[in-house]
Amino acid sequence: MKNIYVTKPFLPPLNDFIKRLEEVWDSGILTNCGPQHQHLEAELKKYLGVHNMTLVNNGTMALLAALEILNVQGEVITTPYSFVATSHCLIWKKCKPVFVDINSEDCNIDPSKILEAINERTTAILAVHCYGFPCDVDELQNIANRNNLRLIYDAAHAFGVRYNNRSILDYGDASVVSFHATKIFNTVEGGALVFSQGENSAAAKKIRNFGFDNEISVSSVGLNFKMNEIQAIMGLAQLGCMSEIRKKRAAIAQKYDQELSVIKGLKFPRPRAGATSNYSYYPILVESCESRSRDGLYYFLKKSGIHSRRYFYPLISDFMAYKGADIAIHHDLPIARSVSERILCLPIYPDLLDSEQSFVIKKVKKFIEG
Repeated sequence: MKNIYVTKPFLPPLNDFIKRLEEVWDSGILTNCGPQHQHLEAELKKYLGVHNMTLVNNGTMALLAALEILNVQGEVITTPYSFVATSHCLIWKKCKPVFVDINSEDCNIDPSKILEAINERTTAILAVHCYGFPCDVDELQNIANRNNLRLIYDAAHAFGVRYNNRSILDYGDASVVSFHATKIFNTVEGGALVFSQGENSAAAKKIRNFGFDNEISVSSVGLNFKMNEIQAIMGLAQLGCMSEIRKKRAAIAQKYDQELSVIKGLKFPRPRAGATSNYSYYPILVESCESRSRDGLYYFLKKSGIHSRRYFYPLISDFMAYKGADIAIHHDLPIARSVSERILCLPIYPDLLDSEQSFVIKKVKKFIEG
């Protein structure tokens, strides 16, 4: 059997992409917020149910822009359980990440630990909707309001997720989403910012193009992180497939649930009540004992050509770049460390064949049950 990877980029029908590519050729416009870019931005606002969206060239630049526009400084309370880009952006903005623990139910930042970390230098909370599972957005907003803090969400995993019948991107002062090739919706590379305030969205549109107001006026110091027309048509071609993409991912997740949930030795992070799922990942927690471990399962699967992922391992706070006290502040992280040492994400993507998934399940059962 061929190699089975944890994810695989979705490619829309080639004929549809070529037709849209011909439109780009006919227009002669390749970038600078052209018609395809504007079309995608409008369609995504409708699809996601948000108002103040700004498309950019990748999710990392979206987060950097959010921090800049909201004037985030000093100490920022965040999670060690994420992709490094979350904290890297804070470092680039000369902020100090303050790592606090997560909960084991959905792997998101623990609001009670945030309260313990707030001091006079704290200016913001940067939370992550891990695996697309919504954070405790109501409690985080209460904490932010009571302490006059900015609240920013790294929603890279959370495309299309809703919580209490509202887009998850609509919470906090800002949310950023990634359209990287590995995500449920992709533009090869790409991302977007969603602000609660329209004036911040207008500022984002300005600074993504060097800060230009018009041809002869620059009123802010911006950079170049516009989404180009080729990225935009990839997104437009994919958007029409999203219903089928979600349906296939849901079916794969359901089969995993049915086959694996009865196995002793496995636990499953789950989203909170009131949340929808986009099925962007399928994480499991392997309970270690003398005969098994997470790493044991990881390498056992790899020998069979199944490339799962220890996502997220190690913790950001354990990387060499974050070891120094002058770089970041580390609070006690027992749950994050325990989850990081037990987590494994199994293959899930629309093109995963039923026979391939059955093979994955068979191998997981063989390792866990012996």
